[in-house]
Amino acid sequence: MAVIVQKYGGSSVADPARIASVARRVAESAAGHQVVVVVSAMGRTTDGLVALASEITSTPDPREMDMLLATGEQVTIALLAMALHGLGRRARSFTGPQTGMRTDAAHTRARLTRIDASRVRAALDAGEIAVVAGFQGLSEGDEITTFGRGGSDLTAVALAAALKADVCEIYTDVDGVYTADPNVVPDARKLGRVSYEEMLELASLGAKVLQSRSVEFAKKYGVPVHVRSAFKSDPGTLVTREEQAMEEMVVTGVTHDRNQAKISILRVPDRPGIAGQVFGAIAERNIVVDMIVQNISRDGYTDMSFTVPRGDHARAVAALEDVARKVGAQGVSHDERVAKVSIVGVGMRSHSGVAGRMFGALAKEGINIQMISTSEIAISCVIEDKYAELAVRALHDVFEVGKGAPS
Repeated sequence: MAVIVQKYGGSSVADPARIASVARRVAESAAGHQVVVVVSAMGRTTDGLVALASEITSTPDPREMDMLLATGEQVTIALLAMALHGLGRRARSFTGPQTGMRTDAAHTRARLTRIDASRVRAALDAGEIAVVAGFQGLSEGDEITTFGRGGSDLTAVALAAALKADVCEIYTDVDGVYTADPNVVPDARKLGRVSYEEMLELASLGAKVLQSRSVEFAKKYGVPVHVRSAFKSDPGTLVTREEQAMEEMVVTGVTHDRNQAKISILRVPDRPGIAGQVFGAIAERNIVVDMIVQNISRDGYTDMSFTVPRGDHARAVAALEDVARKVGAQGVSHDERVAKVSIVGVGMRSHSGVAGRMFGALAKEGINIQMISTSEIAISCVIEDKYAELAVRALHDVFEVGKGAPS
């Protein structure tokens, strides 16, 4: 008997009618299989809870935010279990803590540390469908925590790994992973298969189909992930181990991320330990730094620039202004009007000239590159935000990854 983990996002369970539709789909999947269903909060419930908190205070306590945000998924799991009961199916709902999701103590962006899925396993063995609240867990200090945006993906993949599931199906409002955002590039093509490595890069560089941490987990534990539409029965995209044929395609996809801000600390004394002070101050505030560039030292001073999520911009600037005073830097400059565009593909490992083609395509459109970052299978550029969509279309064209290309 196969074990299947399914995850349904907020749009899939946005109202009672859609919850009923999901219940029918789950009931069909449960015929002859053991099924775990992970769900998000209904529709824009999480956004509504965040808005409620902002009406109370502009600086909500992170612990209390987690207490508030975790309620959204509890509503969904109870309603879905009731809908399954109405279809004659045995089902039991579980919160994140009840499923044994243990995390660190970083409220609103907790990281999973271990899982004890014995209660879920017992429910499956008893012939029940396990309905699990995504996005949440319990710290080692027994505090409610949440995983951040897209955290239900992580819950689903982690449970699939713990239960040694045959597949983890991610049902969403898109029908798979595309070569670019179809809203930006009309001829974007759905990919039949994509490697863990490519999906990890795509997710971390702006593609919103899967949370990047869930892909990390899937890669580590070899969990096959199938991204599918919650509203259609079309085949989606399988995220799996790299295959030889994947290297034939130089670029698999083009992504963009407008949730970026660039910060520079100017004329920093160029001596050992300074970078540690600068980025240590950022790390203390649990802010994730992305691209980093340090200029060549002149007269014993240098400039350091890096990018952070736009929502963390103000906190990062405040931290750096304090560091700048302590180390004798000239000051801090910052710009929220930037975006990151990236190309991703395992084929880059065996093809030369990819960076030159990318930079040439951007130059042809008159787009200036402010920062560059590379990995073995990805190249990213920071550009002015207003050029983001133009850059994506230009790169999608120059690397010929649209409709008509092999899948």
